[in-house]
Amino acid sequence: MARPDRQYGGRTAEARRAERRERFLAAALDQFGSRPGYRAASVAGLCEAAGLSTRQFYEEFRNLEDVLARLHLRVNDLAEQAVLNALPAVAGLPFEQRIAAVLRAYVTAATEDPRRLRIAFVEIVGVSEALETQRLDRRARWVALLTAEADAAAERGEAATRDYRIAATAFIGAVNGLLHDWTAGRVTATLDEVVAELTALLRGASRPG
Repeated sequence: MARPDRQYGGRTAEARRAERRERFLAAALDQFGSRPGYRAASVAGLCEAAGLSTRQFYEEFRNLEDVLARLHLRVNDLAEQAVLNALPAVAGLPFEQRIAAVLRAYVTAATEDPRRLRIAFVEIVGVSEALETQRLDRRARWVALLTAEADAAAERGEAATRDYRIAATAFIGAVNGLLHDWTAGRVTATLDEVVAELTALLRGASRPG
């Protein structure tokens, strides 16, 4: 086996492996996120789409579920980073304007590539116990982030003081359902209308009595 630091064509073995992983993940995003979908995909088909061999596949992944797990984490990381990047810029705004800006960042990141949306909300569901745990763990991170923002707003007197964990969980479910149907064309709305509706929903759940 080649040493990771050994150079071939000016690149290390690890750099070439990283490139192969990206090619597999790009092919999987296309196959799992559109046609044929994760459940109809095969290692042979994925290798053909990536232009790589099955031997190279098994050097990087254990199986197709491993590929799906990595894609799911990546999709969530992209959306989470978009939200975290938006937060500092809106720190001094009133609560409703802050949540609208943050929701816009999330909705934009989550829906800019319909394949990502399908990975996050459709293909990942019910695959295995391990992936269900991963899916629920990542959803719990979104609930925790939302709860922390609502608690901070309550401390400033902008929101009601209460336990927001149930409301945050319900809101995340509503967001996921709306974005799935919107991207699938079952809901006719602009981005502004989607953000406004979600903002109103969250504001209603947090409004002081």
